[in-house]
Amino acid sequence: MIVVNLDVVMAQRKIGLTELAKEVDISLANLSILKNNKAKAIRFSTLEAICKALNCQPGDILAFAEDEIKT
Repeated sequence: MIVVNLDVVMAQRKIGLTELAKEVDISLANLSILKNNKAKAIRFSTLEAICKALNCQPGDILAFAEDEIKT
């Protein structure tokens, strides 16, 4: 499972959702979906814009976590 740590990076950079949405040119609703780990996909161009705005690497925002084994 891919985990989105956008909220953590945003807090470290002290940037709000509205400010980042304007800078990246993405709707507040779509950025919120991404921030809350509800997104099914992200375009590379969006990821690039977020990384540029937050001065970070994609690995700072995205992480891999093993799925829990259901028995």
